[in-house]
Amino acid sequence: MSLRVVFMGTPAFAVPVMEAVAEAGHAIVAAYTRAPAATGRGLKQRPSPVHQAAEGRGIPVLTPPNFRDPADRAGFEAREADVAVVVAYGLLLPKPILDAPRLGCLNLHASLLPRWRGAAPIHRAVMAGDAETGVAVMRMEEGLDTGPIGLETRIPIGRDQTTGDLHDILAAEGARLMAEALGPLEAGTLAFRPQPEDGVTYARKIGNEEARIDWSQPAGRVHDLVRGLSPAPGAYVELDLGRGPERIKILRGKPEAGSGEPGTVLPGGLIACADGAYRPLLVQRPGKGPIEADAFWRGVKPAA
Repeated sequence: MSLRVVFMGTPAFAVPVMEAVAEAGHAIVAAYTRAPAATGRGLKQRPSPVHQAAEGRGIPVLTPPNFRDPADRAGFEAREADVAVVVAYGLLLPKPILDAPRLGCLNLHASLLPRWRGAAPIHRAVMAGDAETGVAVMRMEEGLDTGPIGLETRIPIGRDQTTGDLHDILAAEGARLMAEALGPLEAGTLAFRPQPEDGVTYARKIGNEEARIDWSQPAGRVHDLVRGLSPAPGAYVELDLGRGPERIKILRGKPEAGSGEPGTVLPGGLIACADGAYRPLLVQRPGKGPIEADAFWRGVKPAA
């Protein structure tokens, strides 16, 4: 049976889910997303990935700053949705919105709940060195990612996988899982289980200072930080390349044997850590694209 769906999401991660819901035959009657943000050097207003994808499908797009305005709440209710599908929308939904769809609101979250509730679950799982993560379809409540879980898939995290690598895997699996959930939801056969009370952690947004590499950490921890912040926002080190300190992002690398004062650039392009060393493999200078580290080192000579 075709459901009337309101889709609510913002980043690229949400787009495959919206497309899977539409391709499963459900009618997406509106897409709610965050308002266009100023990006790039020219600070041009750029619609979100969900905004662009929804317009491409002819789906009406709405960008309320929140749902405090009674007119925005009334507009949502007027959609007469059977269900709201929510994926990384970026706003906490008030109770009147959660209660408006006939079958409630389903959220797709990219972690094994209750671990990594919150804004940056993929980044945090990789940064923490977790061996696995997953995606979960849950019924939304007023709390932050606290609702009961209907479907869940576990995904292993490889020791060299980046957040970017994992993002695409989880987006594809999440799209499949959400499309799978809607049929049983309509039939009343989708069983929900409460989240465990133990093991709750929060995936807060990534702060700028967190992205600075602390070379006094073991090489394995540096590796987790680099791959957890790749491709964005990017873990970085400040190096003096002859014109004063310059912020260099390290997007890929690997731990290796080596020793020296932490933070020292060693022969062969390694950087000393608390134990062992770290070899950058892919780096990025400000305003430039990513390049192989070997080519980077050939073109620069760090100041002593």
